[in-house]
Amino acid sequence: QDKDIKMTEFWLISAPGEKTCQQTWEKLHAATTKNNNLSTNSKFNIPDLKVGTLDALVGLSDELAKLDAFVEGVVKKVAQYMADVLEDSKDKVQENLLASGGKVLTIICVNNFGNYSSSLDTVPFLFVFKGVNQIDNDLKARASAYNNLKGNLQNLERKNAGSLLTRSLADIVKKEDFVLDSEYLVTLLVVVPKSNYNDWVKQYETLAEMVVPRSSNVLFEDQDSYLCNVTLFRKAVDDFKHKAREYKFMIRDFQYNEEEMKADKEEMNRLSTDKKKQFGPLVRWLKVNFSEAFMAWIHVKALRVFVESVLRYGLPVNFQAMLLQPNKRTMKKLREVLYDLYKHLDSSAAAIIDATMDIPGLNLSQQEYYPYVYYKIDCNLLDFK
Repeated sequence: QDKDIKMTEFWLISAPGEKTCQQTWEKLHAATTKNNNLSTNSKFNIPDLKVGTLDALVGLSDELAKLDAFVEGVVKKVAQYMADVLEDSKDKVQENLLASGGKVLTIICVNNFGNYSSSLDTVPFLFVFKGVNQIDNDLKARASAYNNLKGNLQNLERKNAGSLLTRSLADIVKKEDFVLDSEYLVTLLVVVPKSNYNDWVKQYETLAEMVVPRSSNVLFEDQDSYLCNVTLFRKAVDDFKHKAREYKFMIRDFQYNEEEMKADKEEMNRLSTDKKKQFGPLVRWLKVNFSEAFMAWIHVKALRVFVESVLRYGLPVNFQAMLLQPNKRTMKKLREVLYDLYKHLDSSAAAIIDATMDIPGLNLSQQEYYPYVYYKIDCNLLDFK
């Protein structure tokens, strides 16, 4: 039951410290959990960052919005490619991306800010951008190599499937099915529809002169047809082909060539082995770099909350950031509770709670305005069920 109610989206909000920041946290927690469990909450601790001028903060706010969109795009790409690589095991995507609710909550809340600079200047931006840009470029290169390999293998597999008229026969025919190296005799392969097979047995020896009696065997069958061989004199081949067509017996254009067939098989084995070899390291790379990109994304969200909170609530820095995981059925109610808690922060803020909130899966745009600082972390991008 619980699984249905939990959202894979999180709301990262901040409100000014009351007498203490702890009080702000307790007030929110009590309001969202007392009557109805509206959300799962945790504190989101952001270190004190060095603040420059107001102008610089406004500029940073714009830069961060761009960086947020870029990093989110890379997180989505890595997640989506993990789903592509795992092919039939999409249920394993979640565990490989550590994306189930609890784990995401832990990743978000235990985010390690030690990796980044503690001042609000361009250094952390460059640091985040460079790291994530590198992941993006590496992903393109790795995906291209793996997709190439997968594509070549699929093409070969396609050649080994399909109708008896077109598919590769390397795994079907054997040397002993043919009369080889004879000056006078040749073996043809014929695709005979199952509905015409009795006709074939009766007719094949008389379709042309000089057909070797009892030289036809069924070598293989699929749903619709049999693959048969037949041996005859070379000079009768044209007559035989012409007559066979009238009876809907289809001659395969095929020369037995052991070297070629062996090369095809080896190529298929090589590609299959290469794909298996690359699969493990690729999944590991995706796991590690998803985690890196995701952490960078949360870091950018944290910087956005910090900058926005200082711009909204002023100096000295005094606010509590909090992470909420809303319950699906009560999202509208949660919005109302938050509005009641924080409407005093902005007397001019109209209640932006509207009937559209009931629409499931509605994407709240970041442009929406609330009296408190609000950013959505949408983890539905990891939901491939």
